[in-house]
Amino acid sequence: MVISSEILHNALKSYFGFDNFKGLQESVINSILQRKHTFAIMPTGGGKSLCYQLPAIIQDGTAIVVSPLIALMKNQVDALRGISENEAIAHVLNSSLNKTEIKQVKSDIDCGLTKLLYVAPESLSKRDNINFLSSKKISFVAIDEAHCISEWGHDFRPEYRNLRKIITEIGENIPIIGLTATATPKVQDDILKNLGIANEAKTFKASFNRPNLFYEILPKDDQVNSEVIRYVKKNEGKSGIIYCLSRKRVEQLAQILQVNGIKAVPYHAGLDSKKRSIHQDLFLMEDIDVVVATIAFGMGIDKPDVRFVIHYDMPKSIESYYQETGRAGRDGGEGHCLAFYSYNDIERLEKFMSGKPVAEQEIGFALLQEVIALAETSISRRKFILHYFGEKFDNLNDPGGDMDDNVRNPKTKIEAKLNVFKLLKILISTNEKYKIKDLVKVIIGEENALIKSHKTNLELFFGSGSDMEQSYWTALLRQLLVAGLVRKEIETYGVIKITSLGKLFLENPKSFMMTEDHNYDQTSISKNNIPDNQHTDQKLIKLLKDQRRSDAKKLSLPPYAIFQDPSLDDMALKYPISIEELSNIYGVGEGKAKKFGKNFVDIIKTYVDENNIVRSEDLIIKSTGMNSSIKLFIIQSIDRKLSLIDIAKAKGMEMQDFITELESIVFSGTKINIDYWIDEYMDEDQQQEIHDYFMHSETDSIESAITKFGGDYDDEELRLYRIKFISEVAN
Repeated sequence: MVISSEILHNALKSYFGFDNFKGLQESVINSILQRKHTFAIMPTGGGKSLCYQLPAIIQDGTAIVVSPLIALMKNQVDALRGISENEAIAHVLNSSLNKTEIKQVKSDIDCGLTKLLYVAPESLSKRDNINFLSSKKISFVAIDEAHCISEWGHDFRPEYRNLRKIITEIGENIPIIGLTATATPKVQDDILKNLGIANEAKTFKASFNRPNLFYEILPKDDQVNSEVIRYVKKNEGKSGIIYCLSRKRVEQLAQILQVNGIKAVPYHAGLDSKKRSIHQDLFLMEDIDVVVATIAFGMGIDKPDVRFVIHYDMPKSIESYYQETGRAGRDGGEGHCLAFYSYNDIERLEKFMSGKPVAEQEIGFALLQEVIALAETSISRRKFILHYFGEKFDNLNDPGGDMDDNVRNPKTKIEAKLNVFKLLKILISTNEKYKIKDLVKVIIGEENALIKSHKTNLELFFGSGSDMEQSYWTALLRQLLVAGLVRKEIETYGVIKITSLGKLFLENPKSFMMTEDHNYDQTSISKNNIPDNQHTDQKLIKLLKDQRRSDAKKLSLPPYAIFQDPSLDDMALKYPISIEELSNIYGVGEGKAKKFGKNFVDIIKTYVDENNIVRSEDLIIKSTGMNSSIKLFIIQSIDRKLSLIDIAKAKGMEMQDFITELESIVFSGTKINIDYWIDEYMDEDQQQEIHDYFMHSETDSIESAITKFGGDYDDEELRLYRIKFISEVAN
């Protein structure tokens, strides 16, 4: 079917209200109208759905659209019914329909009223549906989210594998159209092979570059909730999506945002469909600003003015990251993509994979390694992402070149020519059989079972790069990948091979300027929620310390028993001027705020007034009492004098983490009595000795106490006694 450009443009204007096609849309539509197998790779926001909607509307028959999510189908069906007087123009056929509704759908198809039928692959594979559709005129089959076909895709669905067989049963010469927003070259090959159209399909690939999106990745620490709240409040009135990996985290974060005055709702597959639909509509109608969601949200959500996408947890693959960030700025306007990265989250994801089949684990680990590389790299994040999708990018000349944190805040580059030469030589000498991690171990001289099995540890070059850190060689290897001197063999889960460019480098070594990766090592990240005092008001801190000293003398207490230094730092950062605000300061809590707080909030209020300080309200982060159930359980268990070890086990905690939880309870003003536990392990003299130390010491530092006692008491003993001491003298 050949249709003139004028007729196509008239149809576009008539049905969708657009004057012009976007990007490759017109070429893809023409290919479909010519009944050719077609494969379109277009980024989120590139207008994929119109590529099959328009040709379906203007052709005879019904187009089948295979889609993985009910929410996506509903959204598109509603949109299509909105552009047509014919309510039956589009239908869904899935498990959410009752028998009467299914009968109506089939009747509308029989009458030729339905142009697009949205089905899940599970529904399409039902014998009743195959028999029914095989007797109808099917214009074509569109497979949306086609990456679900590939095991290397980020959202693999085994039921997608049977689609070719099912389509052939429905009709012999039905054109197939595969569409995806995220596909690496490997996934693209997989899709074409599995659909059986590798030799015939016309492939259209748009650029993956979204120049209006700004990419930023920050270290994730215990202040992350405060960071998120500050960011959202700074962007008040703008629409945003915050992605978390677990439903529990979604619920918690949505609640935290709500109590801090942010219009936010949760969205995940655990909510009933009615609630999900209501929350989705609230977001689309701009009654709320933020949706906190798992990946269940956003597929097919056509909201063009999402201004920010935050990844509270890093996703499982770069495809997921790209697809989710792609929901920002679909109107071409501002789009900020902010992610928080902690290697702890990656380790958690690795644990989730441990029960899966080995091949699936290998794929999952390989995809996670790419996520780590994206987070830790200090080269252009845009360049890194586009390289992953097989696309070249020039920071200086291509649009969006400076739209990421690494380009805006570049690290110093260092000459690495000699080390590139060394690395490539070792790569060839090991017969190109190692992945990044193992190759780096060979270079720095660290043995493991694989290296020993190949006897690589006996070679002269083993350990020849031990003068540099492991992180240096990992960063260099990642940059050689992007520069094209080495490549990753996907079929063997990421084994590194040298390229022709790499061989040319060995023949004629040239300058290679590299930047070291970001170091997001947990040791460099605050683990105790202690505020960063570089922005604290040092003048106010002095006033607060004077007040603390004065109160301590009157009450015959050590100063830290009233408020610890991190609490004073937080006060000088956030300027709380009421007991309620003070109770939300780090390490204070309601009990301490009421007992010791009045003098402190008075000082802060006077200081704020005298110095004309404009308080940033968003810095007073309110808590939700989220851990109150754990806190209550611990307090009640201690009241019953249960073993601390048993209490920790009951909540699945290591003893060190349990003691941290006890400290947070006691440091914020709650009194607990662990005498029964202390008495079992320490005699009276020992207890008196430690009590006297803490009473007269200027600091409650455990390190200082260990030094003072010359190792007579270990870390755990001193922390537990400090809990008893603070509880007795300060709470």
